[in-house]
Amino acid sequence: MRRFKAGLYTHWRWYVGGAAALVVICLAAMFYLNHEPRMFDPASRSRAHAVAHGHQVVTGYTTTATLIETVDVLLNKRGGYLSNDIMPPWIFLDNVPNWEFGVLTQVRDLARAMRNDFSRSQTQSTEDADLTEADPLFHYDSERWIPPATEGRYEKGGDALERYLARLSNAREPDAQFYARADNLTDWLSIVEKRLGSLSQRLSASVGQHRINTDLSGERDARQSTAGPTEIAVKTPWAQIDDVFYESRGSAWALIHFLRAMETDFEQVLRDKNALTSYRQIIRELESTQEPLRSPIVLNGSKFGMFANHSLVMANYIARANAAIIDLRKLLRDG
Repeated sequence: MRRFKAGLYTHWRWYVGGAAALVVICLAAMFYLNHEPRMFDPASRSRAHAVAHGHQVVTGYTTTATLIETVDVLLNKRGGYLSNDIMPPWIFLDNVPNWEFGVLTQVRDLARAMRNDFSRSQTQSTEDADLTEADPLFHYDSERWIPPATEGRYEKGGDALERYLARLSNAREPDAQFYARADNLTDWLSIVEKRLGSLSQRLSASVGQHRINTDLSGERDARQSTAGPTEIAVKTPWAQIDDVFYESRGSAWALIHFLRAMETDFEQVLRDKNALTSYRQIIRELESTQEPLRSPIVLNGSKFGMFANHSLVMANYIARANAAIIDLRKLLRDG
């Protein structure tokens, strides 16, 4: 009997020790994988891409190469693509998957803008075949893990962009074009403006507030499907506050790279409109969103309380960048 009890005690000790070791390994892996990729320089990275593939750098090359590089970072960063992982410790991570979704949103918007606007001379012109293939691939379910898995679809989208880039840089392929015009840039910025406006509102809702319903303001004859309240109570659920924060960081991370790339391709347009300084200020505001978070968690203090509210700080930078984009769009349209 004593031997039986001693053996049982020994087995339980091994079980408890194994479980504790597994927990430690999972925590270490989570700490290692909870990592946001570093920024890269779009101009130098696109030149390196051109040298590696024997391409000639032409108008639109930097923007397209930066989009391809962003997709590559999304898929091949530390830990790979995490949004559709269902096994521990990856399933316990939510910061990086939300960061990935923010990046993916900007990738989708730019891919569609390239398909609909940047690659077409006018509304009646034919869509580019490779961009037509790439666009829907990036809109594949970001969390799907059952084959065909998400990563494969996004990789095929990157391959289609690579084919477009090769044709774009080839003088013997005149059907592949990138039109750096003020109206094309304005159309893409209008999409960015809406994305940033939504993020700013969601971030500000971390503390909760009552807002006046302005859905129909500004137009006397405006109508909506069903009547809405005059005041709206908005508050981000406690468990989603860090999700919105990291989605915003990812979205801003991607936007910084795309804006820097377009500064190269649209430089002459921006100079002609005397808009280069305003354009760079947008990048400067977004760069402030990438400051390291020196707290183990996303704090959600009250508006003027003792503790910080990281969501409101992020909302401030996002809103300032959005206001600058609104002014830039007016300048590009009327300047």
